[in-house]
Amino acid sequence: MTYASNTRIEQIILPATRDLGGFSVKRALPSPLRRTVGPFIFLDSFGPVTFGPGAGIDSRPHPHIGLSTISYLINGEIIHRDSENYVQKIRPGEVNVMTAGRGIVHSERSSDTLRQTGGRLFGFQSWVALPTTHEETDPGFQHIAADALPRIEGEGVDMRLIAGSLHGERAPARMFSDMFNADVALAAGARFRLDGEHIERAVFVISGTIEVTGQQERFMQDQLVVFKPGSEIVLKAIGPARLMVLGGEPLAEKRHIFWNFVSSRRDRIEQAALDWQDRVFPGVPGETEFTPLPDGPRNIT
Repeated sequence: MTYASNTRIEQIILPATRDLGGFSVKRALPSPLRRTVGPFIFLDSFGPVTFGPGAGIDSRPHPHIGLSTISYLINGEIIHRDSENYVQKIRPGEVNVMTAGRGIVHSERSSDTLRQTGGRLFGFQSWVALPTTHEETDPGFQHIAADALPRIEGEGVDMRLIAGSLHGERAPARMFSDMFNADVALAAGARFRLDGEHIERAVFVISGTIEVTGQQERFMQDQLVVFKPGSEIVLKAIGPARLMVLGGEPLAEKRHIFWNFVSSRRDRIEQAALDWQDRVFPGVPGETEFTPLPDGPRNIT
């Protein structure tokens, strides 16, 4: 949905839902209405799902170029492994940032603990397109502990800054763009001002219902609300609510997407697809599974 010129809201996006065999992924970006918010080119929420003993997720080794992934958990545990030889468990409140640059391969699987006992899994993964000057940077990985994230508390607001800068705080993870990403919990009736320091801003409602000061409608769970640049944005929780806020400087050039590849150049994506097909990418140490390219013609958007 796209809004009229006299409102603070630019768009409301309902995510597409995909069933991945036992749990669902909701993809808010890209959508037919909008490809990006700031440098964010993908926004996925996965779960919530409760696995029984012996079950879990297995995202087999797969490649990326031209982006950084930001992974953030609300419930559960996931083990990250990649071709740079990083192995890292992520737990609730922690952040994993993987920079693909010229190319990286990784897997994501449920931890042994979750498989043995069963448990709940709920989290987010976003993709941040790298600036053209850094698209071919060396791949790398960063893990940020929960207690290392900047936190602002008071008047019913509890904000944890996942990445980038917001409200005078800066998260520890190295990012290559002017951007922000934060987890905001609001008590009933609490207000949160989303400052205009970034050009593009949006909020994904994780749970609860919110209002935007100056707007009549209410926004509910799983809606991505994109705000107009320069608008004064104050969010109010009707009851207890939890939000994912994100945005930043818009990309200067169009980004093309095919499968797990992002680039400002179509030919670079074609080359990456050929390299993956020909097994040129490095492997993930200790893993032998291979995720083939999608069937059919390469629809590079």
